[in-house]
Parts: sequence; C-alpha cells; structure tokens
Amino acid sequence: QVQLVESGGGLVQPGGSLRLSCVATGFNLDYYYIGWFRQTPGKEREGVACITSSGKYIAYLDSVKGRFTVSRDNGKNTAYLQMSSLKPDDAAVYHCAAGLDYDPTCHLMEPGYEFWGQGAQVTVSS
Repeated sequence: QVQLVESGGGLVQPGGSLRLSCVATGFNLDYYYIGWFRQTPGKEREGVACITSSGKYIAYLDSVKGRFTVSRDNGKNTAYLQMSSLKPDDAAVYHCAAGLDYDPTCHLMEPGYEFWGQGAQVTVSS
C-alpha cells in the first residue's frame, strides 16, 4: 500500500523546535521530490519547503527561511522538516507530499505532487 505517514507534531512554545518525519511505504522515495505543506482552517494550503530526490535542490517559503530545514534519508525512505524558532503563525497541520522527480528543481505548488500524507498537527502556544 502506497502511503506517506507524518509524525513528530505536537505542542511547542513560541521559540521552540520540532522535527517532523515523513515515512514512505509501498514505493521508493529515491525517485521522488518531497514537499512539505501546511494548512490552517479557512486558509489555502501553502508550500513550506521542498527537496529534490538527490537533495541537491531545496526551496523554502520566504517566511520560514533560516528557521526551517528540510532533509531526507533515502536509505530510510524518510524525509524530515526541522522547525526552529517557531512562531504562533507557524501553527498548522503539516503534510508531506511526493512527486516523481523529472527536473533538477522542486516547487512549492501542489500540482505534480502525487502522494500525500494525512498530516501532523503543530501547535505553537505559550
């Protein structure tokens, strides 16, 4: 069964850190770029970060640059999103997604992402 499963969400105080993991089952993540997206009620889902299959190209949403780091371990079929200096505005449900890697770059728009995880809740509050 093809699946992406996120974990690592939770409640954190402003300024704190969390690391989200995204494990792929049923397919080989080596051939896919990974995107991380987030959504809050009443807002459009937005792309936060992406990484190509080789890890050579990475892109971030401007508001998370310098605070979030996307990475992957193809040997573990897993991708990560390290989030630091978290702000209340970062609170959302975070989804990982995978798309077949045809290009040397990745993007933060939803088209092209074939598989999606169910999401992990991140709450930032004191």
